[in-house]
Amino acid sequence: MLSEDFISSVCGPPLSSNTAVSKDVGIYCHTLSPAYSVKSTFKKSATPVNCLTLNDTHVFAAQNEKAYVHVYSRLRGNQEAFVSYPERVRCLTLAGEDVLVVGTAEGRLMLWEVCTGRLVSTPPRHVQAVSCVVAGPYHLISGSDDSDIHVWSLSRLLDLGSTAEHEPDHSLRNHRAAITSLAVGQSANPDTSICVSASKDKSCIIWNYASGEVLRTLLFPAAPLCIALDPSSRAVFASSEDGSLYLIELYSGSRPLLGPGAEDGSTVVQVSSPFGVVPSDAGPASTLALSYDGTLLLTGHPKGQIMKWDVADNRTPVEMANLNAAVTNILFVPPLQEKKPTMTPTVVKPSQMEMQYTFTSQLEAESGTETSRFQTLLRATGFPQVVLEDAVAAFQQPAADSAAEQDLARQNEELWEVIKEQKALQKETLQKYMDAKEGCS
Repeated sequence: MLSEDFISSVCGPPLSSNTAVSKDVGIYCHTLSPAYSVKSTFKKSATPVNCLTLNDTHVFAAQNEKAYVHVYSRLRGNQEAFVSYPERVRCLTLAGEDVLVVGTAEGRLMLWEVCTGRLVSTPPRHVQAVSCVVAGPYHLISGSDDSDIHVWSLSRLLDLGSTAEHEPDHSLRNHRAAITSLAVGQSANPDTSICVSASKDKSCIIWNYASGEVLRTLLFPAAPLCIALDPSSRAVFASSEDGSLYLIELYSGSRPLLGPGAEDGSTVVQVSSPFGVVPSDAGPASTLALSYDGTLLLTGHPKGQIMKWDVADNRTPVEMANLNAAVTNILFVPPLQEKKPTMTPTVVKPSQMEMQYTFTSQLEAESGTETSRFQTLLRATGFPQVVLEDAVAAFQQPAADSAAEQDLARQNEELWEVIKEQKALQKETLQKYMDAKEGCS
């Protein structure tokens, strides 16, 4: 049976003298299904909101009000590295598997290639601290306490030959207060590059971040604290300061927010009917996470609870765990890991000094292993160009007969001759039988 795991983090002192919960554990690795359990833990970490991320081999956790990141090895189950930065870290995310992106209190982004140790820093384009950062297929999107959102080209930030100062592709400036959360879809098509931002101005805005266009503005009764997109980017989940949870369908209903039949993007939508209400003794959810199929929602709360909500049935939430400290982040581990040719068992600490560019990794596949046509088609997005060209060529001109096909055609002709002879013999025999029958009568 497929196992479903997630990772959570806490920040702050213990809330009670409960001796059943270890006081020095900061990150928990849970199994959600087939049966809930805590698989393992990492100690000595105080991770604030938007400061936890992971890949196949490591967990990265920025520390509260500090200028450093703890790196934990998922393979060995211990803390592997202590990485310091020149500025306090406010948020982080992973771009792909091997580029850690941190947002600083001074308004800059820093990109660390964990396989090489290369560190790329942008100028402080945000006036205030970077509060959240997310990664799309080809872009980074950063939100700040100054209410601005910047969209950056990932390829230009990582260009080895670039000497110019890094500038965002464009800025999104419709909010009027600090950005609290960002969520981005993983579509590579510029027409469906969706990003959702939440702000203390009590609004969420749905953007096409590739073009900078506002697709829809949502207004809430209270400021949204955190948001999440479902895996297919067809719905937005939001948690607000008053403890309400909201589910906003983007494409369904008689008046969809996006797609065919949607109104003009300038129309503001008032969101007033909550999907659920958090129990008062838990406090408003500070983090949201959706399962890989979008049917379960997990929420983390300041009073230490992790609650599970059934999206389809809309039932009363189930408390899964109480970690005895404020839960700040919940991340699902992808259940199906893509097979990669390399793996990074040990990170290379970042350095801003000029040095030789050296890639350090471990080969996971045999050198020269060929990929089958089926595997190539399975991993491709849509139909590969070579397949379309082969199909068009097959329609335009018939394929030349091979020797095997010619031999098969000859065998078919011989078989038809035998069948014809048998039919003629059968007809002649039947005629003789009929003549003999008439003679007897």
